[in-house]
Amino acid sequence: VQLQASGGGLVQAGGSLRLSCAASGRTFSRYTMGWFRQAPGKEREFVAVISWSGGTTYYADSVKGRFTISRDNAKNTVYLQMNSLKPEDTAVYYCAADAVYGSSWYRSADYNYWGLGTQVTVSS
Repeated sequence: VQLQASGGGLVQAGGSLRLSCAASGRTFSRYTMGWFRQAPGKEREFVAVISWSGGTTYYADSVKGRFTISRDNAKNTVYLQMNSLKPEDTAVYYCAADAVYGSSWYRSADYNYWGLGTQVTVSS
């Protein structure tokens, strides 16, 4: 599966952005989809994950209550709605896909399919 993330940009603190990740391939609906981010000088970190059916979601504590992950399997697309953005949310955001389960949902090393990333910059 190939992934293409989009929707990043520059926004003021408190603002919102909606990221999209479009996937190619007929197996999209079978994959868990995750969003990760990497800030300059830091390791890539887990942001949010959604199960293949969309019925289960998990979030990093740092974004819980502000970000919402969703998916539309008919459109082969996963979304990340980001509200109440903070300067510390500034990072390159990546979408990832794979048939991962349990604790693997949170580990970037367990995903084999990645998009190129989209830059999100939040100014104070």
